[in-house]
Amino acid sequence: MTHPAASGHNASGTPKSGPTGARPGDQTQTAAELALEWAADPRWEGVRRDYTAEDVIALRGAVREERTLARRGAEKLWELIHQNGTPENPEWVAALGALTGNQAVQQVRAGLKAIYLSGWQVAADANLSGQTYPDQSLYPANSVPAVVRRINNALLRAGQIEGSEAVASGADATNNGTGIDWMAPIVADAEAGFGGPLNAYELMASMIEAGAAGVHWEDQLASEKKCGHMGGKVLVPTGQHIRTLNAARLAADVAGVPTIIIARTDSLAATLITSDIDERDREFLTGSRTAEGFYDTANGPDVVIARGLAYAPYADLLWVESSEPDLALAQRFAKEIHAQFPGKKLAYNCSPSFNWKSHLNDEQIAVFQKELAACGYAFQFITLAGFHALNHSMFTLAKDYSERQMSAYVDLQEAEFASEADGYTATRHQREVGTGYFDRIATALNPTSATLALAGSTEAEQF
Repeated sequence: MTHPAASGHNASGTPKSGPTGARPGDQTQTAAELALEWAADPRWEGVRRDYTAEDVIALRGAVREERTLARRGAEKLWELIHQNGTPENPEWVAALGALTGNQAVQQVRAGLKAIYLSGWQVAADANLSGQTYPDQSLYPANSVPAVVRRINNALLRAGQIEGSEAVASGADATNNGTGIDWMAPIVADAEAGFGGPLNAYELMASMIEAGAAGVHWEDQLASEKKCGHMGGKVLVPTGQHIRTLNAARLAADVAGVPTIIIARTDSLAATLITSDIDERDREFLTGSRTAEGFYDTANGPDVVIARGLAYAPYADLLWVESSEPDLALAQRFAKEIHAQFPGKKLAYNCSPSFNWKSHLNDEQIAVFQKELAACGYAFQFITLAGFHALNHSMFTLAKDYSERQMSAYVDLQEAEFASEADGYTATRHQREVGTGYFDRIATALNPTSATLALAGSTEAEQF
């Protein structure tokens, strides 16, 4: 079934009434009205909350800020992941990991409809401590929300630049005159939550404030968190991760935003767990303990399926972190989940940690995502695309420059000129970052200004 956007705003961004006539975020909304919304709105079909509408209303307070970017992004992402296509041509949302605002702008200009923000990339080169870290939750917990805000700022600026240019040329400024909807939804990495449920609640609130559309949460122990493709991962009990998912949903409900929640399990590879308290985990325990006091646990598809089924009522999408592009496992997981939760959407990490051609041939690689989509994997992303694109492109340029000097850079410039036929605009770097837009502000304040920046610049004269 194709679901409408989550109730809250129309496509134009204007508030619409919920099923009871109360505006989402309206401080006069009662617990009964909120409970009715959860029961009547198709957006919440199959979603379980282990708290009440009374809890949400009690936590909202007298004044609540409207989170326009988060709401708009969540509604758009929800629509996108429910565009199923046909059995012959299934549709999915394709995303690349971005770690800068400019990378996100280029992704949207090139036609991608969503942005992925990886905690790995933030750890490596975009965290608030200014350090280079491995993916072990070593960076400040507010780093990912800060990059979410940075990306949204860049996308907003791109829209402002094109809108001002459309007006100046006499074109229709609707959709910035280009038809591009710059505000692509951002799916952000909350890792293992950086602590317990209260930490997860606060982190989710920060993600929403920054404008994230979706947030994913993994079932590792936060204090021992590792990249999904590292060793030494420690799981938390199934019930503990459900509390994390509940905390994230509660934060979204208090904010009045239908944020997409993605539950990830690392149980395909993890061999340790913190506790034997949850009966759902006990059948997989081996009976031995580690020097740190952790329990040894079996890993593999059976654990993955058990955890996926437990998380499904609390999440909008499910993600299994795997060590290789394993279509058979993906199909088995989808079949088991859909047997109990028909239509549940799934996510897949087409990871750079896989040596793709050691597992698949060119023909298999070409259809891999299409075959995943046919099984319900509606959000497919390459986590570290930004890191690898940035590093390889700079290494290639630097090596060529060291050997051929200016000829190497001019080849890059000529490649940029050639890409303009496909819509690329960053050749004109002054324009790209908004010089003309701020000239427009200056002329609004002083129509006869003699100090405009773009007029008379080398870019205006030579490009």
